[in-house]
Amino acid sequence: MNIIIVGCGNVGYVLSEALSREGHEITLIDTDTERLRFVADTLDIQGVGGNGISYDVLMEAGIDNADLFIAVTNEDEVNMLGCLMAKKIGNCKTIARVRNPQYYEDIKHIKEELGLSMYVNPEREAAKEMARLIQIPSAIDVDIFDKSRINMIRFKVLENSMLDGMAICDIRSKVSANMLVCIVQRKDSVVIPNGLFVLQAGDIISFVTPMNDVYSVFKKTGVKARNIKNVMIAGGGRISYYLALLLQRAKIKVKIIEKDRQRCEELSECLPEAMIICGNANNQSLLFEEGINNTDAFVSVTDMDEENIMLSLYVNKISDAKVITKIKKVTFEEIVQDLNLGSIVDPKNIIAEGIIRYVRALQNSFGSNVETLYRLIDNKVEALEFSVNNTYDINKLVGKPLMNINLKENLLICSIKRGDKTFIPDGRDTIELGDRVIIVTTNLGLNDIKDILKD
Repeated sequence: MNIIIVGCGNVGYVLSEALSREGHEITLIDTDTERLRFVADTLDIQGVGGNGISYDVLMEAGIDNADLFIAVTNEDEVNMLGCLMAKKIGNCKTIARVRNPQYYEDIKHIKEELGLSMYVNPEREAAKEMARLIQIPSAIDVDIFDKSRINMIRFKVLENSMLDGMAICDIRSKVSANMLVCIVQRKDSVVIPNGLFVLQAGDIISFVTPMNDVYSVFKKTGVKARNIKNVMIAGGGRISYYLALLLQRAKIKVKIIEKDRQRCEELSECLPEAMIICGNANNQSLLFEEGINNTDAFVSVTDMDEENIMLSLYVNKISDAKVITKIKKVTFEEIVQDLNLGSIVDPKNIIAEGIIRYVRALQNSFGSNVETLYRLIDNKVEALEFSVNNTYDINKLVGKPLMNINLKENLLICSIKRGDKTFIPDGRDTIELGDRVIIVTTNLGLNDIKDILKD
């Protein structure tokens, strides 16, 4: 597909890299010619200097031949106007990044009037992920599939855990837990395990389970799971606003520490049920005065990654609270993985994944039947949701027990949805026409359900 991206900041960079790796033709537009040249040279893509709402610039970028136009600058107005012009000139699909809460209140009307195919809000999506992590506090990460019917949950196997030394094939019989371990990260290696794989303390495992079974799985495997009743948030930006709204709906008490007095006043008006503290979260005395020792969860979402990292390290040292850290700089991603920062949330990667899922779905008309795509474990693993149709030789796959299907190595079928029923399969189950199948694999770039088979 021919894709034009306006804005080569962090989101634009990650998007350009991911979509280019998927084989799409990418043209990047930005007014910062030095940054544009660096990104274009680094990723080996085409760059066009100029304003993304300029007719001449859009024509130079090839808008008349574009399949998709994505506007992710820091200015909502530029993004929306750019999409409107792209739609009028090139009649292509359009995606706009819209961050301002005032615009977001009318986003459905804006989408209809501008003809947007999709709108993205990094702060709101980050807040939604943080809310999921708070509601499942034992998890390092949570991804959802099948419209939230299936969860993929990541957590660490601790010393003296009943899972330590247990083969994966024994989990259902010995623990009676409705779970399937599908990814194991052991130090620097990532494994799609088979039933004989033996878990060890220190492993970070990802497992799938139905939403209704999450707390039962944690209880049966001896993982500590507690209810979060109060949350302290460092930083009063847009993520804090969206997160506070979500938490208050769940009847969770929220306390926000923000050093800018004017912003505190704004938050007090729009979040009357939250406690807003005007102060610096780096002040240790202030944290103790505001009850950091009695806080169930601590979320660090200031505008500075360095500050978020230091705050999370400190809170993890003095408290047993659930800790969530926002990281936005590309340069920090590899460094922070080994630090004790709790759950790490990266808004740009969340948005990139959402757009990639949309692009994959858009490719369905060209032969792909990927419905949902998640990139996991530093992009080393993909989790994909396929629809099973009759566009290929179904005899090799449909109607056969999974144990008799010649699947590729490093690939696991995690879930099957048939009609209104979703279940975690075993080797005796089959894939049928019309099913929706979730697989995880280290074989990146699969486009069709038939790609799970060995050649």
